Amino acid sequence: MERRSALKNMGLAFGYAVATPTLLSLLQSCKNKPAYAEWTPNFLDKDKGYAMAQTLDLILPKTDTPSATEMNVHAFIDAYLDEVMPLEQRDFVVMKMNKFYEKVLADSGKESLMGIEPADIEPALATYLKKRTDEEEDLQNEAIMSYMQAIMEGGEATLDDEISRVSFAHELRDLATWAYKNSEYVGEEVLAYLPIPGEYIACEDVTTLTNGKAWSL
Repeated sequence: MERRSALKNMGLAFGYAVATPTLLSLLQSCKNKPAYAEWTPNFLDKDKGYAMAQTLDLILPKTDTPSATEMNVHAFIDAYLDEVMPLEQRDFVVMKMNKFYEKVLADSGKESLMGIEPADIEPALATYLKKRTDEEEDLQNEAIMSYMQAIMEGGEATLDDEISRVSFAHELRDLATWAYKNSEYVGEEVLAYLPIPGEYIACEDVTTLTNGKAWSL
């Protein structure tokens, strides 16, 4: 249980809590954003960036609020991988990403990630984001912890492909949600927003205070 808790407190390998203001500025405007099919990532290969952008819009689709890519979440994640994440963690994330999209490509029967569609990604995303039992989660977290420890000590290690895919799907969802909530539009127009704090009410129901909305971060 202690190792399980420790892993969860590592920032899900992305470490996104230390994102710089420059990177966060990518989320502050949704004007003049290129369509992600024409988007050229700074770090990821173009096909991986295209696949990731589609995955993000499956996680956070356009409804009465903008989609993840409309909030530039795809560019933020690419920039974070490129400019901020420590090399060992970045290599780990990329390895898991490769495993995930290898599965998507194999199941789709297509030759290139540039040819896939959201319908090709959705089955894998649903599979790897489904609720796990505590026992399954513990085993997977133990495997990830052992892998990361071996790498940090300069050794060699392998990680089960399915565990890699589960880990990537959960990390991408969590980072996407965090980035989305930190965008200017979502923070001010979707979440409960109070730029100048007023009266402190300690024990009131959130439905009464904000119509059920979470507070903007």
